[in-house]
Amino acid sequence: MATLKLEIVTPEAKIYSEDVDLVTLPGVEGEMGIYPMHVALLTQVTAGEVVAVKGGQGLHLAIGEGFVQITGERVAIMTDMAIRAEDIDENRADEARRRAEDRLREKLSDEEMVAVNASLINSLAQLKVKRRGRS
Repeated sequence: MATLKLEIVTPEAKIYSEDVDLVTLPGVEGEMGIYPMHVALLTQVTAGEVVAVKGGQGLHLAIGEGFVQITGERVAIMTDMAIRAEDIDENRADEARRRAEDRLREKLSDEEMVAVNASLINSLAQLKVKRRGRS
């Protein structure tokens, strides 16, 4: 069976690099499913959940905004944040969400607003991935 090389890179490190059977990721126009031999594509990704399926097992990661380059053999995600579900500290992510929401109530410059919104979006993505499957 054909596979894809999935690479997820942040400014700090290469977070993931494995051959997988399928990748789902949050595109700007909705969730995308990528199989081997996918048409070449370069597009934006939004903060949300990436699922890498390998041998029937799913690996779940929270990612921030960024870009994805897709070829028939490779999916390369460049993002400002990527954290495996098991590495997410739910309490820290929830606290970051609360701090960002509190900051948004203050009078902020446009630059500060962008940074606070990015922080809020990233913490919400982490919480979504960590709480996946709960009622």
